[in-house]
Amino acid sequence: MDHMKKPAIAVAPSAKAITIPSFALYGEAAEGAQEVLHIEEIRARSSLYQWEISPHTHKGLYQLLWVQSGALEVQLDATVQHVQGPVAIVVPPGVVHGFKFAPGTEGLVLTFSIRFMLEGEFQATGEAFCAAYESAAVLPMAEDQPVGARMAALLHNLLMEFHAPLSSDSPVLLWLARSVLWLLTQMRPARSDTGASQVLRKRRLFTRFLLLVEQQVLEHWSVAQYAARLGLTTQGLNRLAREVNGQSALEVAHARLTREACRRLVYTAAPVGNLANELGFEDAAYFSRFFKKQTGKTPVAFRQEREAV
Repeated sequence: MDHMKKPAIAVAPSAKAITIPSFALYGEAAEGAQEVLHIEEIRARSSLYQWEISPHTHKGLYQLLWVQSGALEVQLDATVQHVQGPVAIVVPPGVVHGFKFAPGTEGLVLTFSIRFMLEGEFQATGEAFCAAYESAAVLPMAEDQPVGARMAALLHNLLMEFHAPLSSDSPVLLWLARSVLWLLTQMRPARSDTGASQVLRKRRLFTRFLLLVEQQVLEHWSVAQYAARLGLTTQGLNRLAREVNGQSALEVAHARLTREACRRLVYTAAPVGNLANELGFEDAAYFSRFFKKQTGKTPVAFRQEREAV
């Protein structure tokens, strides 16, 4: 049996005078709150930058790097580790991270916003999400460890589905991504909340807010109601949402309600008036004004546009 090599850990040089860029995908400008579910091979982007990804952050986006084979240097905030694949690297939002890959390194990078993991699966999946992404981590493993083969298979299937025609309308993407999440929780040792960092506590609190939005989205809760349930003031909840996700709490709730409206407009034939009632609006006119403000189109125009595709 091959044995895992204990990674060397060093303190990274001070970066106080350096401005750390924030990206959506590396090299692509971040534009407020991102709605992303993306997977690509490591070589697809890193080979364009001589196999070196400079230190940067993502706001509101989570990443999983799966290195199947090859050596790399990993920077996560103030630490640098030298590791060899197979290894999983977990990167929550706001963590400064950079990589220097050996040319030819094989693996995949999964980037996603939290809503893809939580919507419609809010309780159990939310708990798994908190466990998997409680902090940045490097998770090396022996080559013959079964969980490694399972992770590689899931991610490669996800990559194929991502590039399949009409994949954006397929639930398979979400199923596979959530399967990756569940498997990742098995790779991370259980930890208590004792001594959890302030950043980690904020991330967990924001996840709880998203879980509440999932439960109450059709009830049109006010920001004050969400804040009270979380033990926060409305100002505190808005500050938390902007810091973690780049949106106000109300914008988060409205974005979720809009996505639900879009789904029902596309996948059901119910009249707009009926859908307005199902979505918790007082009347069709109010729903139409809300939807147009969020999307730039009326519900009828949005439905017709999708039917024409």
